Amino acid sequence: MARVLDLQGDARRAVDVVKGGGVVILPTDVGYAGAAGCEAALTRMFRAKGRGTHKRNAMLGSLAIHEDVHALPDRANTMIRALVEDYDLPISAVGPYRTDHPLLRALGEEALAASTEGGTLAVLMNVGALEHAMATLAAAEGQPLFGSSANLTGTGTRFRAEDVQPEIRGCAELVIDYGLQKYHRYRRSSTMIDFTTMEVVRIGSCYELIQDVLRRHFGVELPEDPGLEALPSGHVREAQRRYA
Repeated sequence: MARVLDLQGDARRAVDVVKGGGVVILPTDVGYAGAAGCEAALTRMFRAKGRGTHKRNAMLGSLAIHEDVHALPDRANTMIRALVEDYDLPISAVGPYRTDHPLLRALGEEALAASTEGGTLAVLMNVGALEHAMATLAAAEGQPLFGSSANLTGTGTRFRAEDVQPEIRGCAELVIDYGLQKYHRYRRSSTMIDFTTMEVVRIGSCYELIQDVLRRHFGVELPEDPGLEALPSGHVREAQRRYA
């Protein structure tokens, strides 16, 4: 039976663009994102967004990629696996990483420096079938995949492709439009947690569900969400943590 979406074909086209030094705008459950895999393309996207120098890219990944790249203790890995596998929740996990990992070495020192902070790296996972297919395919071919939300800095996450500003669309060689994305009602990107310190770096989509899982199963009490009006971006102590 015919399918509406060509996930594998779109993943193949997207990874080919990234391997060619380009930028891709792709849909994820937590909003549209820009992805690239080399310093020149990441810098081009960074400048188009108008980001401050303290901002960091995240690695687009999967549970398997996170477990391979991150160097976290077993308890932290169990928490992340519970969120992703048992509860099917999106998460950006921050933690120390393997400095010798082939994907990170392939990214290059300057691009890696722009994507890490204090010896830690954020890996985004479980944010939709296309991102998972892209991350898996890219990793299998030795291509790093990094990025950030597809919007001008400070203007909020975009959950429809047509809402991505022209400045951002203009820096991309490929825009994949899958319409309105799943967690649009949160109006924030992914929830980001440092699983070494259990500090919430960013309150985002599904935060109250993540909060409940970690409290019930692991006895971890995360801070309450002050709400969109008080914290529209979700970033907690951004000036101190300086993650994007």
